[in-house]
Amino acid sequence: MILFHKNSRRAFLHTAFNGIGALALSDLIAQEARAEGVLNPLTPRQPHLPRKAKHCIFLFMQGGVSQLDSFEYKPVLNELHGRPLSRLPHITGELQGRLSFPHVCVGSPFRFLRHGESGRSLSELLPHLARHVDDMAFMHGIKTDNQNHGPSTLHVTTGSQFPGSPSVGSWVNYGLGSINQDMPGYVVIQDPRGAPVNGAAVWANGYLPAAYQGTLLRPQGSPILNLERPESLTADQQRHEFDALNWLNRQHLADRPGASELEARISAYELAFRMQTTAPKLVDIGDEPQHVRALYGLEEPETAGFGRQCLLARRLVESGVRYALLVHGVQIGKHSWDDHGNVEGGMRKHCREVDQPVAALLADLKQRGLLDETLVVWASEMGRTPFKNGDLGANPGREHNSHALTMWMAGGNVKGGATAGATDEFGLSSIDDPIPIRDVHATILDLLGLDDEELRYLHAGRLRQLTDIGGTVLDDLIDS
Repeated sequence: MILFHKNSRRAFLHTAFNGIGALALSDLIAQEARAEGVLNPLTPRQPHLPRKAKHCIFLFMQGGVSQLDSFEYKPVLNELHGRPLSRLPHITGELQGRLSFPHVCVGSPFRFLRHGESGRSLSELLPHLARHVDDMAFMHGIKTDNQNHGPSTLHVTTGSQFPGSPSVGSWVNYGLGSINQDMPGYVVIQDPRGAPVNGAAVWANGYLPAAYQGTLLRPQGSPILNLERPESLTADQQRHEFDALNWLNRQHLADRPGASELEARISAYELAFRMQTTAPKLVDIGDEPQHVRALYGLEEPETAGFGRQCLLARRLVESGVRYALLVHGVQIGKHSWDDHGNVEGGMRKHCREVDQPVAALLADLKQRGLLDETLVVWASEMGRTPFKNGDLGANPGREHNSHALTMWMAGGNVKGGATAGATDEFGLSSIDDPIPIRDVHATILDLLGLDDEELRYLHAGRLRQLTDIGGTVLDDLIDS
């Protein structure tokens, strides 16, 4: 042992050396801690605001739901059925262009009835949802920036009509992480008949790190391709392989800080290993009792598809998955809500497929005590016009209308029975100022405890956010 006088030069150098070493060691520990954080990007994080909702189920109806045959009662249209609208001074742009061509009003062929203590009018096509109107808050006259399906779908699901922006679910996972570390934080269940317009761009991570993209669950077979372990490999052998691969990837990542795709892949290997046990059990609905299967309509061919999607969403929430996107409708064909012709037949078909399953989801969440901690959102990419161009014909439909989208929310701190916005007597456009979709996005984030102005990401030299230039929270819909 070598002793030093406490005031000697040698003692000073020894102390300084140890101090430098301690600084170096602390930096290495910090780097390792940061690396652990990077390799687990879905670690749960504290919200900015005190809100009840911990999960979100986003129900997206592809094609443009006719608000005039579902959620907005406009009796004047039946009086004007088959006749043109007079010139409306508050209508401009593409809508006015459509009105300048020959057109006729199309009245709704469906009865509207008032429901609940709120007295909300709903179409006779939605008898199951009608039982839940007092839990729902509606937004009318929402405006998107494009009348075409592709850009408008992106605008509603990502905040931008142009490809390359993160989806709402990606922002939520970036802000909050995930409670269940054995499943992806963001799960997508699309229509079993096919994909929506824009495909995976609807649930993409955009410029956010790749770990925050949505994970698509397949409707049949293995929930995720290549998830199952080969029969020739034991769990212990696979664990050793993952450990070795993880070590090599960490060494590779050390020289490439900020490589989000590599970071996501490292995290995905670990997640996939844990999911091999969790995911198959989660998507196996065979253990659900008969009364639950009947509630969601799984025994009926019309409701079985979306019924399974909604039941899986409840199971995902129950397991702690942060965000689930459910898509009903395929592209813009016969299985979408794009009813340019025969709106009566189309709306009967679409509403029959989703009314019972969505109502079952709300009821099931509520009776399990999960609705208070789950935000449920109903959306489409646009509304429809009260008229059609050309003659009435035998089976009239409706045109695109990006000025009159109707959405509703339920659960968490949503003020049931509340309303934001309103459309004119024709359901064509907002009476006063329209609700831009960015305000809806800001409200969704707020209801999940996220401040839109605080949830930002530096990309291309600019701090980016879901709402782009910022959104205004629709406070009238929030029960604080």
